[in-house]
Amino acid sequence: MLMLLLVIALAMAFTFTNGFHDSANAIATSVSTRALTLRSALLMAAIGNLLGSFFGAKVAATVGEGIIELDVSTHALLILGCALVGAIGWNLITWWYGLPSSSSHALVGGMVGAALAGGMTVLWGGVIEKVLIPMVVSPIAGFILGYMAMSGIMWLFRHASPASTSRGFRKAQTCSAAAMAFGHGMQDAAKTMGIVVLALVVSGRQDDYSIPWWCFLLTAVVLALGTATGGMRIMRTLGRRIIELDPPQGFAAELTASSVLYVASAGMGAPVSTTHVISSAIMGVGSTKRLSAVRWGVAGNMLIAWVTTFPAAATISAVALYGVTALL
Repeated sequence: MLMLLLVIALAMAFTFTNGFHDSANAIATSVSTRALTLRSALLMAAIGNLLGSFFGAKVAATVGEGIIELDVSTHALLILGCALVGAIGWNLITWWYGLPSSSSHALVGGMVGAALAGGMTVLWGGVIEKVLIPMVVSPIAGFILGYMAMSGIMWLFRHASPASTSRGFRKAQTCSAAAMAFGHGMQDAAKTMGIVVLALVVSGRQDDYSIPWWCFLLTAVVLALGTATGGMRIMRTLGRRIIELDPPQGFAAELTASSVLYVASAGMGAPVSTTHVISSAIMGVGSTKRLSAVRWGVAGNMLIAWVTTFPAAATISAVALYGVTALL
């Protein structure tokens, strides 16, 4: 029971870091275009994450059942705990340097690294189909759809006054930011719920992978609290360092990213990265002006963080497991 409570506490700690690490995903564009104040944007993101978390059961099932296979034992709980340590550690490292890396892939990487170090089975078919393929496809989709959405907006409003268009889209961003926050809740709260349910199963406290109501509520509240603390370091990278966004561009990026998240969550049950999706959508939107408008050097640094997230979190979790096992 003590080990189970420790794993749940670590899962909530990961959720909290996920909240302040990824809050920028939902609100950076709205704040940078001055569509929303920072305080109102954080509040909206927290509420959106809270509501969206109740619609992520498919993603939770993928994380709980489709990534690693554990037996019912204290050792399995130890593996889960170290997986969370790896994900939290990488989240904090990338947050400190202001790199918008993926909390989702940090979690999956931590799970895979700890399972391999602990001699448990990794379900590589599930990892490839539900994680690695969507990891590649989702940012490509975000870039292309972002480019298409912004091109459509530019054509539809080609004869409109730039000032009135900007005012209109600044108001519309309230809705698109809320949609983005809801999609973030569908994705990121669900991943934690999947871990908690897996912990309940391997501890022998639960026979199936259904999500208890207290798990829904606890995860949603912790994610909302983490989001409400903000993430200014990463927000600056997404909102201004990639490209200077105007309201129509911000709306197009948020609309595109939220659409990709909804399809991945409700349609596929794939734990995609909200960070990858919104970042690539911003790049696609910015490319409609001219390719040089996007600061590709910053984008390159982000790409390095994306590529290293999975192995880095896996390494941290494996080292943590070896260390704890040696101490015990």
